[in-house]
Amino acid sequence: MKITTFITGCALALAVLLFAQKHRPEATPVTFHGVVDLTRTDPSSSDSLLASTRRGEQTDTGTRKMASAGSILRSTSTATRIEAPALYAKSLWTVDQIPPERLVGQLAVLDVRAEVKNNPGYEISMDDIMRWEKANGQIPLGAVVVAETGWKPGKSIDEKTGAKQLPQVPGYSGEAAKFLVEARNVRGLGIDAPRLHFGTGSSWNSPVSQYTLSHSVYHLENIASLERVPATGAVVMVAPMKLQGRADGPVRVLALVK
Repeated sequence: MKITTFITGCALALAVLLFAQKHRPEATPVTFHGVVDLTRTDPSSSDSLLASTRRGEQTDTGTRKMASAGSILRSTSTATRIEAPALYAKSLWTVDQIPPERLVGQLAVLDVRAEVKNNPGYEISMDDIMRWEKANGQIPLGAVVVAETGWKPGKSIDEKTGAKQLPQVPGYSGEAAKFLVEARNVRGLGIDAPRLHFGTGSSWNSPVSQYTLSHSVYHLENIASLERVPATGAVVMVAPMKLQGRADGPVRVLALVK
């Protein structure tokens, strides 16, 4: 009797196991229906990069000289580029040292084109982030956040001297940048303008840039074609040239759209 009961129990257990395996829900594969190139091309950028490399400026990372030399490439180029944390301190990652897993992540696009239209130096605020999250849900932890401002390349001229000036551009406020770094743990911050902070002036020494870079968040500047990707749901792939010891350089940015 005991043997019969044992055999019956084993048979039932086996039947339950086979039934569970047969009816186990299969994971739905993630499929992407398109790839969008978010890279802006500038024919002059390759010549600027080559010239600065020949001068050996790429080896002096983390110093004022590096920032000044690098700004030659940044200020004359409208090509998409990356700024590595080493631009803040030479002990942090250079472009070639950024871990590859930080170069792939979910993409969140903050659309502030309407605000920038009436204010070229618009400051992306916490209100913009909260409005985005109300419409799309919380920004995924570890995402790459990019601001779509509608900025177009151009030059400003001083009315008194006639000298060329850095144009007014939109950018992240200190409060917004700090929230994205500390509360959303972003891997990278990007924008379709030539620098991350709003107003005028060089990017490397702004409080916003110093804060984000010091927290190992890389910058993506001069991003293009953001109107072709959704506010959320795409996956971004950041592919910089592996320039040894350099704190900034050209980058290819691709979005995989579901």
